Amino acid sequence: MDRNKLKRAPIYLVLLTVFIDLLGFGIIIPLLPFYAQHFGAAPTVIGLLSSSYSFMQFLFVPFWGRLSDRIGRRPIILMSVTGSFISYLIFGFADSLTVLFVSRMLAGFMGANISTAQAYVADTTSFDERAKYMGLIGAAFGVGFMLGPFIGGVMSKISYGTPGFFASGLSLANAVLAYFLLPESLKDKSTQARKLRLLNIAAIREVFRRKGIGDLVLVFFFYTMAFSILYVAFPLFSEKVLNYDAARNGYFFAYVGMIGIIIQGGVIGRLARKFGERSLVMTGLVSFLSSLLLVPITHELPTLMIAATLLAVGSAFITPSLTSLISKYAGTGEQGSTLGVSQSFSSLGRVIGPFLGGFIIGTAGIAWPFYTGSVMLLVALVLAFHTRMI
Repeated sequence: MDRNKLKRAPIYLVLLTVFIDLLGFGIIIPLLPFYAQHFGAAPTVIGLLSSSYSFMQFLFVPFWGRLSDRIGRRPIILMSVTGSFISYLIFGFADSLTVLFVSRMLAGFMGANISTAQAYVADTTSFDERAKYMGLIGAAFGVGFMLGPFIGGVMSKISYGTPGFFASGLSLANAVLAYFLLPESLKDKSTQARKLRLLNIAAIREVFRRKGIGDLVLVFFFYTMAFSILYVAFPLFSEKVLNYDAARNGYFFAYVGMIGIIIQGGVIGRLARKFGERSLVMTGLVSFLSSLLLVPITHELPTLMIAATLLAVGSAFITPSLTSLISKYAGTGEQGSTLGVSQSFSSLGRVIGPFLGGFIIGTAGIAWPFYTGSVMLLVALVLAFHTRMI
């Protein structure tokens, strides 16, 4: 086997791990609002349910990232996928809204997979190829996000719990593969005597003290908050305006994921080399903003497809480009910590976004969450421009 291919084999296994994990996550997205409605949840409570997963990630992802700098990436990935297996099993057996909350909070608590996978890639790639492999993580995310909602939507016709059992089985297979095949990537583990706090204020302060990283993390925060509004707002909007059920919502998210795969898996590396990551971030923000402005005036499929395409292109440009930039600014021995802080702020955006979306729907109307998300993207665009000038 070619030596370079042998060297890259663990990265592709990490990509497979991300794909399986995000496939399970994607299975849940289109049916969660409907599952919660089945137990009598109002829009605001649905928003809280979606936010509970991300709230736990916000608290614990920096902890897991810092721990991965100390003990290695492999054990954190193993713990994460095992936790996903248990949480999805609980989801499948849920017989009340309380159990749904428990399953999502447990999933968030153990949800260190993405930031640790990003740190794994940072450990094993050079600066020049980092955007490419961060893009491949985004593509693995996109494949899971494409197939997951489709599978979840179809399986929801059997029962709302059935997709949870399927996702649980995937996570178990993920854990087995990682245990037997995934090597450790971190050669020089951190020996600094740092306390492992849940919300490490010192780590956050350190990240924001560095030139450039603070603005990038805030861009990630506002972008994620705008995107996560869709988790609640779009299914409820499509149900009311377009008469879509969980299955049709699954098709929508599958289409978004497919576009993401094409861009992040095929061209994002070349685009980053030609135009630079900052330019891609700003272009992606403009594309996503246009999508959110278009959705509220959507009453038929062609307009929805245009909005979905703009959303998919924007997201595919933003996520890997931002992650690559943040990784490049981070110190060699602090990839896990810095990316953990970044993912923590992204999780905070996913805490606020769904709750805000549900609250706005209940108080102002079905279109206003999309306009609110547009304002968030404008703020992110200003921050990205400021970072560009540094």
